[in-house]
Amino acid sequence: MPCVPAEQSARNDPRRRKQSMTHKPRLLVHTSRQAIRWADMDMLGHVNNTSYFRYFEQTRIEWADGLLAPGETFKGTSHVIVNASCTFLSPLVYPGDVEVRMYLGEPGRTSIGSHYELTMNGRKYAEGAAKMVWIDLASGRSVPVPDAVAAPLRALEAK
Repeated sequence: MPCVPAEQSARNDPRRRKQSMTHKPRLLVHTSRQAIRWADMDMLGHVNNTSYFRYFEQTRIEWADGLLAPGETFKGTSHVIVNASCTFLSPLVYPGDVEVRMYLGEPGRTSIGSHYELTMNGRKYAEGAAKMVWIDLASGRSVPVPDAVAAPLRALEAK
């Protein structure tokens, strides 16, 4: 295993990365409770890693649906995910209900970061993130994040 200089090692320390990643404010925008399904399990007897991304996705869909009045759309735009990650802290097992808290942070012109905490019975099992980019559905090109999404975060950053 190659030697890593101390200053580089400190930069790569996960505890330090977490501190630097959370210096900007995040806004809790939605909390979702979801049942763990038997089908979420894998042959190792715990919830399969892909299921965590589904829990995050369901939370994101519920949040997005709540932004608009019933039947309303973002007028030809929507968001897509350009990257997603998950840090698995402890394995989940069936049965149970998970709670997923979704936060927004890092607003840009056409994108915004979403962050997730997955807990069960008050214990954190995973943390996740996904970058959302708004696009024009007809052209596929990026468009500005809707004010309904960005304005509360920009107000929080201004404080």
